Amino acid sequence: MSDMRSFSSHLGSPSSRAIALIDGNNFYVSCERVFNPKLEDRPVVVLSNNDGCAVARSAEAKALGIGMGQPWFQIQEMEMTHGLIGLSSNYTLYSDMSQRMMTILGQFSPRQEVYSIDECFLDLSGMDIDRTATAQKIRHQVRQWIGIPTCVGIGASKTQAKLANHIAKKRSEWAGVCDLTALAEHQIDRLMGSIEVGEVWGVGRKLNEQLQTLGIHSVLDLKRADPKVISRRFSVVLERTVWELRGVACLNLEDITPPRQQIISSRSFGKPVWYLPDLKQAVTAYMSRAAEKLRRQGSVAGGVQVFIRTSPFSAKPFYGNSITLPLITATDDTRVLVKHVIQGLERIYQPGHDYQKAGVMLLDIRPKGQGQITDLFADMEQGDLFGRPSQQNDMERIGVKNNADQLMQVMDAINARMGKHTVKLAGEGFKPHWAMKRNRHSPAYTTDIHQLATVSAC
Repeated sequence: MSDMRSFSSHLGSPSSRAIALIDGNNFYVSCERVFNPKLEDRPVVVLSNNDGCAVARSAEAKALGIGMGQPWFQIQEMEMTHGLIGLSSNYTLYSDMSQRMMTILGQFSPRQEVYSIDECFLDLSGMDIDRTATAQKIRHQVRQWIGIPTCVGIGASKTQAKLANHIAKKRSEWAGVCDLTALAEHQIDRLMGSIEVGEVWGVGRKLNEQLQTLGIHSVLDLKRADPKVISRRFSVVLERTVWELRGVACLNLEDITPPRQQIISSRSFGKPVWYLPDLKQAVTAYMSRAAEKLRRQGSVAGGVQVFIRTSPFSAKPFYGNSITLPLITATDDTRVLVKHVIQGLERIYQPGHDYQKAGVMLLDIRPKGQGQITDLFADMEQGDLFGRPSQQNDMERIGVKNNADQLMQVMDAINARMGKHTVKLAGEGFKPHWAMKRNRHSPAYTTDIHQLATVSAC
C-alpha cells in the first residue's frame, strides 16, 4: 500500500495545520441549567424517549456512579436518597441552543464543520493568533452569551483535536483548553502514553479488545504501530487514524454536512397500541418529521419502509414486521410519502397484538432534480400501491404536481416561524393517547412565546 503521507499531503503538514474541536460539556444538562439555576451543583440526568434511560449526566450524577444508558427505574430511588433530578429530553430546546452556540463559534474561523449537536471543528490553520488564548476567549464568549460551558482541544488533525478535547475535559490542570500544536513531540507522546487506546476517535469496544490482544494498550502504542500492518489486520480507516495521531491530516474539514443517505423516524409508544387507526396516526406523524428533514437537505426519496413491533421483553408472543416500497417517482411530498407508508402498514398489521414501537425510513435518497423523470401518473395521483393511475384529467395532474412543491414550502415556512406542528396533516391526529411519555419535560424556553422564562421580584 502506498505511503499515507502522499495521500494526505494536499491536506497540510503537521506544522501548518491547526484544527480545534469545541465541545459543550454535558450539553443537554447544561441547556437545562441555563434556564433553571436550581439545577446547578445538583446530580441531574436527562432521560431518553419515554423517560427510559439516562442519555446525559451532570458531573454530580456521574460521581454517584450513574452510567450512560442506565435505566431510570434502576436509579429513580436516588431522587430520595441523593437528591437526583431526572428530566425528560427536550430536543426542541437543545437544538435551538445548539444553533446559537454554532453561530457564535462560526465567528472565530471562516471554516467550520458542525460535527454533532454539541461539537464542531474550526480550522485555525494560518491564523496569526495565540491559539490557547483564542480558545479561552471562545469558552468565555459561549459561556457569557448563552450559558453553556465548553472545552477546546487543538491538534494538527481532527483525531488529535478530539484527543486534545478529551484531555481538556478530563484533566482540570488544562483549564478547559489543550493545544497539542504548542507542545513538543515528547510531551505529546507522554500524554498519549497515559491514555487508553479506547479513547481514540473511532475505536469502539470490539476494536479496543482486538488492539489489546496485539499489545496496543495506549494511544501512543497505536500512534507507533506500523500503518501497513494496521491496514492489513484491520482497515484503511484505522490506518488513517494512525497517521492522524502522528499529526498527518487525512480527514478534510467539511464545510457542509453531507446529506444523509437514509432518514429514520421512530419512537416507542407511551402506552401499548392495539388498533390500526392509532398506528396510522403514529406513522403519519413520523413520516411528516422525516419528510421535513428530507426537504431541509434538498433531497428526494425513491423508496420508503415502515415497521411495527411488539415488546421483545413481554411474556406475550413477539410480532414484528416491516415492508419496503419503491416509489415510481422520487419525491419529497409528505402526502405521497405518507400515502405509501400507510399502504405498507395495512399490509403488515396483524390485529390482536399490543404494539410497542413503530417507525418509518426514507430510502434511495438523492439530490432533488438529479436523474428524476417526470411521470404524470405518479406521486399524488398514483392510484394504488402498485402505481395504477386514477382517471383524473392529465392537465389537472400537472397542476397538482406543480403546486406540490409550493405547498410543502409553505408548510415548512409556517412551522419554522410559528413552531413545529402548527400545520400538519389531519392524519396525525390531536393529542394521541399513544404519544411518547415525557412526564418530566422542561418548557420550550427559547422557541415558544407562551413558555418563555419569567423573572419575578423577591
